[in-house]
Amino acid sequence: MPPRWDPRHPLPRNGPQPEDQEERGRRRRQRRVGLPRPSLQGLSLRRTLAMLTVATGGAIAGSLLMGLIWPERDRSMATQLEVTPATLAEKPRRPITVLVIGSDADTLAAGDNGAAPRGPGRADTLLLVRANPKGPLQVLELPTELAVNLPGSAVPVRLGDLYRRGGVMLTADVVRELVGLEPGRPDRYLVIPRSALRTIVAEVGGLEVSPPRKMKYEDRSRKFRIDLQSGLQRLDGAQVEQLVRFRDKWLGEQGRRNNQRLVISGLRTRLAQPEVLAELPALLVQLQGKVDTNLTAREALSVLATGLDDQRPIQFASLPLDPEKTEHGGLRQLRSDAATPLWPAP
Repeated sequence: MPPRWDPRHPLPRNGPQPEDQEERGRRRRQRRVGLPRPSLQGLSLRRTLAMLTVATGGAIAGSLLMGLIWPERDRSMATQLEVTPATLAEKPRRPITVLVIGSDADTLAAGDNGAAPRGPGRADTLLLVRANPKGPLQVLELPTELAVNLPGSAVPVRLGDLYRRGGVMLTADVVRELVGLEPGRPDRYLVIPRSALRTIVAEVGGLEVSPPRKMKYEDRSRKFRIDLQSGLQRLDGAQVEQLVRFRDKWLGEQGRRNNQRLVISGLRTRLAQPEVLAELPALLVQLQGKVDTNLTAREALSVLATGLDDQRPIQFASLPLDPEKTEHGGLRQLRSDAATPLWPAP
């Protein structure tokens, strides 16, 4: 029995259909005139190109529409790092005290400090820096000419000579007892030789400082010269070194500490600039091997963020000393009426 007819699937009729005859005639004519036959691959390629053209046009139109809603960020701003002291690093949960030792040697490994008296590096500058996440940056100046008594020593010695005698540990132990710090303080230490100071100042682009007077000094035997003018100016690394090393014959060591205050304040101002803040991690890497510290890079950034975030001026403090006496050979003593502790905790 022949299959039933289904209108959804019409059965083919016998014999060539009109459309078949027309198609065959067209193909014969193409062969006679040498026209290429249509290629399924060619048809597919043309369709693909057409689809891509439509898609590309749609994407362009879509991006233009999005540009009206969310304008593209300025490319000149895209490369700028938005770094502030608050975003530089996470602040510590409590105040951190750092013992800063400015060595009079040019490098950490120098066997000769190139200064008087000759020998290994001494502490030319001694500071206790307290970075308080809830208060201003505090700096206690420790006079290097302060007379201290060491066990087993018959005569007092200079506080600044302790670094030459026993390094950071001896210096930190004596400072802790002298100032009245809690056990375990200072939390960290940082030793900066003269070459590292020059590097820091050079990397931040110099410091704007106002020396209080004209400063002239020359030591030909050590090939060292100081030549600074008074007034506000930008000093490079070598000039900053001259400023902190200059000893006024009338003010003595106190004059040097005043100059160091100028440098510390100028350095803090410069470090707080956005373009310098963004480069601080790279600067810490560059200082590796040039300074001696037990601060990790993360801790150093945290201390810097704390000290730079507060806009209040630095709180400087000094130990009260008796007047200098010739018979003491340049050593000075604490005033007998000095209050204790000498540097109260916040």
